Amino acid sequence: MKIKGQAAIVTGGGSGLGAATARHLAALGARVAILDFDAARGDAVAADIGGAAFKVDVSDAAAVDAAIEQAADQFGTVARIAVNCAGVGLAAKVVNRDGAPTFDVFDKTIKVNLYGTYNVMSHAARRMLTLDPLDDGERGVVINTASVAYEDGQMGQAAYAASKGAIAAMSLPAARDFARSGIG
Repeated sequence: MKIKGQAAIVTGGGSGLGAATARHLAALGARVAILDFDAARGDAVAADIGGAAFKVDVSDAAAVDAAIEQAADQFGTVARIAVNCAGVGLAAKVVNRDGAPTFDVFDKTIKVNLYGTYNVMSHAARRMLTLDPLDDGERGVVINTASVAYEDGQMGQAAYAASKGAIAAMSLPAARDFARSGIG
Protein backbone atom coordinates (compact mmCIF):
# COMPACT_ATOMS: atom_id res chain seq x y z
CA MET A 1 0.00 0.00 0.00
CA LYS A 2 1.19 3.48 -0.78
CA ILE A 3 1.18 5.36 2.49
CA LYS A 4 1.27 8.90 1.12
CA GLY A 5 -2.14 10.53 1.43
CA GLN A 6 -3.67 7.71 3.49
CA ALA A 7 -5.32 8.18 6.86
CA ALA A 8 -3.82 6.16 9.70
CA ILE A 9 -4.62 5.35 13.30
CA VAL A 10 -1.83 4.65 15.79
CA THR A 11 -2.65 3.60 19.33
CA GLY A 12 -0.20 4.51 22.04
CA GLY A 13 1.09 7.20 19.70
CA GLY A 14 1.99 9.57 22.51
CA SER A 15 5.17 7.74 23.47
CA GLY A 16 7.60 4.95 22.67
CA LEU A 17 6.98 2.69 19.70
CA GLY A 18 3.63 4.34 19.01
CA ALA A 19 5.15 7.81 18.78
CA ALA A 20 7.94 6.55 16.53
CA THR A 21 5.36 4.82 14.32
CA ALA A 22 3.17 7.93 14.13
CA ARG A 23 6.17 10.09 13.23
CA HIS A 24 7.32 7.62 10.57
CA LEU A 25 3.89 7.34 8.95
CA ALA A 26 3.56 11.13 8.93
CA ALA A 27 7.03 11.46 7.36
CA LEU A 28 5.83 9.11 4.61
CA GLY A 29 2.85 11.38 3.96
CA ALA A 30 0.06 9.78 6.01
CA ARG A 31 -2.46 11.77 8.02
CA VAL A 32 -2.15 10.26 11.48
CA ALA A 33 -4.68 10.05 14.28
CA ILE A 34 -3.19 9.15 17.64
CA LEU A 35 -5.32 7.26 20.14
CA ASP A 36 -3.69 7.49 23.55
CA PHE A 37 -4.78 7.47 27.18
CA ASP A 38 -2.29 10.26 27.94
CA ALA A 39 -3.89 13.27 26.24
CA ALA A 40 -0.93 15.60 26.76
CA ARG A 41 1.56 13.23 25.15
CA GLY A 42 -0.80 12.38 22.31
CA ASP A 43 -1.48 16.06 21.66
CA ALA A 44 2.25 16.85 21.65
CA VAL A 45 3.10 14.21 19.05
CA ALA A 46 0.06 15.15 16.95
CA ALA A 47 1.14 18.80 17.00
CA ASP A 48 4.65 17.82 15.89
CA ILE A 49 3.41 15.76 12.93
CA GLY A 50 0.36 17.76 11.90
CA GLY A 51 -1.96 14.97 12.99
CA ALA A 52 -4.86 14.61 15.39
CA ALA A 53 -5.01 13.14 18.87
CA PHE A 54 -7.85 11.57 20.80
CA LYS A 55 -7.79 10.64 24.49
CA VAL A 56 -8.95 7.04 24.52
CA ASP A 57 -8.84 4.06 26.83
CA VAL A 58 -8.39 1.35 24.19
CA SER A 59 -9.94 -1.24 26.51
CA ASP A 60 -13.26 0.64 26.16
CA ALA A 61 -14.88 -0.55 22.91
CA ALA A 62 -17.37 2.33 22.73
CA ALA A 63 -14.63 4.92 23.26
CA VAL A 64 -12.50 3.30 20.56
CA ASP A 65 -15.42 3.26 18.13
CA ALA A 66 -16.16 6.93 18.80
CA ALA A 67 -12.52 8.00 18.40
CA ILE A 68 -12.13 6.12 15.12
CA GLU A 69 -15.32 7.79 13.87
CA GLN A 70 -14.05 11.23 14.97
CA ALA A 71 -10.75 10.61 13.17
CA ALA A 72 -12.64 9.69 9.99
CA ASP A 73 -14.73 12.85 10.28
CA GLN A 74 -11.65 15.01 10.84
CA PHE A 75 -9.70 13.49 7.93
CA GLY A 76 -12.72 13.19 5.67
CA THR A 77 -12.05 9.49 5.13
CA VAL A 78 -11.82 6.20 6.94
CA ALA A 79 -8.31 5.20 7.98
CA ARG A 80 -6.82 2.50 5.76
CA ILE A 81 -3.98 1.93 8.23
CA ALA A 82 -4.35 0.91 11.88
CA VAL A 83 -1.31 0.21 14.04
CA ASN A 84 -1.78 -1.11 17.57
CA CYS A 85 1.08 -0.02 19.81
CA ALA A 86 -0.84 0.87 22.99
CA GLY A 87 0.15 -1.25 25.92
CA VAL A 88 1.09 -1.40 29.54
CA GLY A 89 3.91 -3.40 31.05
CA LEU A 90 2.97 -3.48 34.70
CA ALA A 91 5.48 -5.64 36.55
CA ALA A 92 4.10 -7.94 39.23
CA LYS A 93 4.80 -11.46 40.31
CA VAL A 94 1.84 -13.83 40.22
CA VAL A 95 1.82 -13.75 44.03
CA ASN A 96 3.18 -10.61 45.70
CA ARG A 97 5.46 -10.44 48.76
CA ASP A 98 2.46 -10.45 51.08
CA GLY A 99 1.25 -13.71 49.55
CA ALA A 100 -1.66 -12.09 47.72
CA PRO A 101 -2.46 -12.85 44.07
CA THR A 102 -1.94 -9.94 41.69
CA PHE A 103 -5.06 -10.43 39.59
CA ASP A 104 -5.69 -6.67 39.38
CA VAL A 105 -2.41 -6.20 37.50
CA PHE A 106 -3.16 -9.19 35.26
CA ASP A 107 -6.67 -7.91 34.52
CA LYS A 108 -5.51 -4.37 33.69
CA THR A 109 -2.71 -5.65 31.43
CA ILE A 110 -5.00 -8.01 29.51
CA LYS A 111 -7.67 -5.32 29.12
CA VAL A 112 -5.30 -2.69 27.73
CA ASN A 113 -2.95 -4.87 25.71
CA LEU A 114 -5.21 -7.63 24.37
CA TYR A 115 -8.74 -6.23 24.50
CA GLY A 116 -7.44 -2.85 23.35
CA THR A 117 -5.76 -4.40 20.32
CA TYR A 118 -8.90 -6.37 19.50
CA ASN A 119 -11.13 -3.31 19.90
CA VAL A 120 -9.08 -1.14 17.57
CA MET A 121 -8.53 -3.94 15.06
CA SER A 122 -12.22 -4.82 14.85
CA HIS A 123 -13.56 -1.26 14.77
CA ALA A 124 -10.96 -0.08 12.25
CA ALA A 125 -11.45 -3.13 10.01
CA ARG A 126 -15.24 -2.71 10.10
CA ARG A 127 -14.79 0.72 8.55
CA MET A 128 -12.11 -0.43 6.11
CA LEU A 129 -14.59 -2.96 4.75
CA THR A 130 -16.78 -0.06 3.59
CA LEU A 131 -14.00 1.37 1.41
CA ASP A 132 -13.54 0.66 -2.27
CA PRO A 133 -10.38 -1.35 -2.90
CA LEU A 134 -7.32 0.50 -4.15
CA ASP A 135 -5.76 -0.39 -7.50
CA ASP A 136 -3.86 -3.25 -5.87
CA GLY A 137 -7.06 -4.65 -4.31
CA GLU A 138 -6.24 -3.50 -0.79
CA ARG A 139 -8.78 -1.84 1.44
CA GLY A 140 -6.46 -1.44 4.40
CA VAL A 141 -3.90 -2.90 6.74
CA VAL A 142 -3.91 -3.65 10.47
CA ILE A 143 -0.63 -4.09 12.33
CA ASN A 144 -0.67 -5.56 15.84
CA THR A 145 2.48 -5.32 17.92
CA ALA A 146 3.50 -8.08 20.31
CA SER A 147 6.80 -8.68 22.11
CA VAL A 148 9.46 -11.34 22.42
CA ALA A 149 8.46 -11.35 26.09
CA TYR A 150 5.66 -13.75 25.22
CA GLU A 151 8.31 -16.38 24.45
CA ASP A 152 10.98 -15.29 26.92
CA GLY A 153 9.29 -13.25 29.63
CA GLN A 154 11.18 -12.25 32.71
CA MET A 155 10.19 -12.48 36.36
CA GLY A 156 7.21 -10.22 37.00
CA GLN A 157 6.06 -10.35 33.35
CA ALA A 158 3.44 -13.11 33.48
CA ALA A 159 0.59 -10.73 32.63
CA TYR A 160 2.54 -8.84 29.97
CA ALA A 161 3.81 -12.04 28.36
CA ALA A 162 0.32 -13.56 28.36
CA SER A 163 -1.16 -10.46 26.73
CA LYS A 164 1.51 -10.28 24.03
CA GLY A 165 1.32 -14.01 23.32
CA ALA A 166 -2.43 -13.69 22.92
CA ILE A 167 -1.96 -10.80 20.47
CA ALA A 168 0.44 -12.90 18.41
CA ALA A 169 -1.95 -15.86 18.49
CA MET A 170 -4.91 -13.68 17.51
CA SER A 171 -3.25 -11.91 14.59
CA LEU A 172 -2.95 -14.81 12.12
CA PRO A 173 -6.58 -15.96 12.35
CA ALA A 174 -7.67 -12.32 12.13
CA ALA A 175 -5.55 -11.86 9.00
CA ARG A 176 -7.25 -14.91 7.52
CA ASP A 177 -10.65 -13.41 8.37
CA PHE A 178 -9.76 -10.19 6.53
CA ALA A 179 -7.71 -11.51 3.60
CA ARG A 180 -10.57 -12.05 1.14
CA SER A 181 -11.77 -8.50 1.80
CA GLY A 182 -8.44 -6.88 0.97
CA ILE A 183 -7.33 -6.09 4.50
CA GLY A 184 -3.84 -7.24 5.35
